[in-house]
Amino acid sequence: MIVEARCLDVKGLGYTYADVATAALIEHGLKARVLGRDVMSPQGAWLEMIRCVRNLGRPGIASMAISAVDSALWDLKARLLNQPLVTLLGAVRDRIMIYASGGFTSYTDAQLREQLGGWARNGIRAVKMKIGMHPEDDVRRVAAARDVIGDGVELFVDANGAYSRKQALAFAAEFADLGVSWFEEPVSSDDLEGLRLVRDHGPLGMDIAAGEYGYDVFYFRRMLEAGAVDVLQADGTRCGGVTGFMKAAEVCDSFGLPLSAHTAPSLHGHLCCAAARARHVEYFHDHVRIEQMFFDGALKAVAGDLRPDLSRHGLGLDFKRADALQYQVYGGQS
Repeated sequence: MIVEARCLDVKGLGYTYADVATAALIEHGLKARVLGRDVMSPQGAWLEMIRCVRNLGRPGIASMAISAVDSALWDLKARLLNQPLVTLLGAVRDRIMIYASGGFTSYTDAQLREQLGGWARNGIRAVKMKIGMHPEDDVRRVAAARDVIGDGVELFVDANGAYSRKQALAFAAEFADLGVSWFEEPVSSDDLEGLRLVRDHGPLGMDIAAGEYGYDVFYFRRMLEAGAVDVLQADGTRCGGVTGFMKAAEVCDSFGLPLSAHTAPSLHGHLCCAAARARHVEYFHDHVRIEQMFFDGALKAVAGDLRPDLSRHGLGLDFKRADALQYQVYGGQS
């Protein structure tokens, strides 16, 4: 879903990956709270949108709607100031590592090897694959992935919460023998005790990660207070846009833990170059494809890194409206 924010003849762009109901909420709820506000203060508009959804329920659709609008407002501010977003936020690095993400459980072994092996050959230093749908196949599939990427590339796995606690611990031991260094959502991200169990009793050298379903800073704080993860994940298209993501980064600062961005590389490339404890950005196969289809200026990984284009203002994205029209399912008023 695309949101555009205008001031005079300058236009900012924000986006999220969400149901059409998100667009309706923006059109019939959030827009009236944002129009006419100080364009130099996206945080003020963000707080007003938070108040607007109080009785609707903030997690889920409401937070994704806020995320898209907030990102558009930050993009607009940066463009008005003729700055890249990362410069406006305050860069702490000029590039951020990516890990290539795909390896879906629907793939054949040949498709898995082709995708992950191709990424490794292109100089990507870490790759992630899905597991958990067919547990009886998981060790074999992970072994096939390790074989094709070699020993010099990090291997991550993502169970999307599919395992029980003891099942996750058993698989963690087997995955460790194959050099897996990242185990994402071994159990449900709502099971903080289970995540803590796997983190405390799992193999050394294997990070436990979760957080992509966090919609507000309170979720992230609870997760870190529970000692549930080694690395917190956050998604600016879900957790409140630029404002919400940078709040998640502050929580990581306060706990001394690293942050990893979930998908949406063209947004998170900027945000993670401004977040002190950011470790990497998920270069998710589907989002990379969609962003390249719909945006001129979409960030592309080079030698395993994303580097914001400092010659372009804001997020540096221009919407390919004509290309996207065939996919339109909702059109709000200007």
